[in-house]
Amino acid sequence: MTNSISETAPPEATVNPAHDIVDVKTTDCCIVGGGPAGAVLALLLARQGIPVMLLEAHKDFDRDFRGDTIHPSVMEIMEELGLSDRLLQLPHAKMRQIRIQTAEDSVTLADFSHLKTKYPYITMLPQVKFLEFITQEAHKYSNFQLVMGANVQELIVEDGVVHGVRYRGGGGWHEVRAKLSVGADGRHSKLRQLGGFESIETSPPMDVLWFRLPRKAEDAEGGMGRIAQGHLIAMLDRGDEWQLAYVIPKGGYQQLRAAGLEELKKSVVEVVPELSERIANLHDWSQVAFLSVESSRVKRWYRPGLLLIGDAAHVMSPVGGVGINYAIQDAVVTANAIAKPLKNQNLELKDLAKVQRQRELPTRIIQGFQTSIQKLIFAKILTTDQTFQPPAFLRLPILRDLPARLIALGVFPVHVQT
Repeated sequence: MTNSISETAPPEATVNPAHDIVDVKTTDCCIVGGGPAGAVLALLLARQGIPVMLLEAHKDFDRDFRGDTIHPSVMEIMEELGLSDRLLQLPHAKMRQIRIQTAEDSVTLADFSHLKTKYPYITMLPQVKFLEFITQEAHKYSNFQLVMGANVQELIVEDGVVHGVRYRGGGGWHEVRAKLSVGADGRHSKLRQLGGFESIETSPPMDVLWFRLPRKAEDAEGGMGRIAQGHLIAMLDRGDEWQLAYVIPKGGYQQLRAAGLEELKKSVVEVVPELSERIANLHDWSQVAFLSVESSRVKRWYRPGLLLIGDAAHVMSPVGGVGINYAIQDAVVTANAIAKPLKNQNLELKDLAKVQRQRELPTRIIQGFQTSIQKLIFAKILTTDQTFQPPAFLRLPILRDLPARLIALGVFPVHVQT
């Protein structure tokens, strides 16, 4: 890869050539991380005839409490790929509004029905089904390879340029040599660590506990937020279950654990009384997943031979459920930027810089929006007993649709180029 930008190269990644390598494979693009960003990027490159290998550390895609919200922006991308109709044939729910209900009132934070899109709703679809759908589509192309159980441990670095990765799995060490390696391996990105990328971090005022309770057929579809007694619970429709996000002040998890599970259950019922019978299904802390909420982005998303996208490049707060959608938009912009240079064997650093140039501003804007919501709504709910008052801008017609647009469509439209 031509280094067309003058820079001081990051330190060489640790490489141990003494490993007994089981096999060595070559490809044009090696993508590490089989989440939404990695899977969609692999499909987009495969469709254009580019050899691509997708490495996923786990044996399957089934993970608890992953982002299951597919926003209109992604549905429009699926339509451009000719996949939207088949995707919507999978069992799913639709969220047409984001509402917060208090003991006194119900406040609409975002109404998607006003948006000019064929998909004026959030599609609630288990991420495991979405990833299986995308990778099954990618398998139609002979130049696509998927390796499950591939635990990437090292970068292959020669003269300051990344030439691929080494991973453990399937009987030992394996080596993948590639013209470009893409880190799409999530908020705890191994490639971010190996590449020596520096992050800019913020401190959201909250953490989240995730758990599931049964959902009845007569319950409302989609989801909502509930506020009472200084607590906030988000309820997301998962078909026959509610996925609940119990929001707590940052650093309050140990105190909650010390109080005991019965106190948590009591608090849940105080906020959502109709769960009083169903709360008995929560009988052990092992059913509760703790999410330490973070928000960060790396200063630079790339170095010669290596690019970060999705949560590997920018960790999102769960506010608005936008993480999966911004990751997929990253994948589309990446495919648009690198497909032709990869085909022509002349990929340069400027092509990777183009991805960050197009995606950094939307990322910073949405993270700023999330920070504002966290301060204006979440922090006040968690730190005071005052009656919840919606932010003033929600009462101004000219600004009322802004949250819905930012959440549903993003800052700038992203389209698939062929």
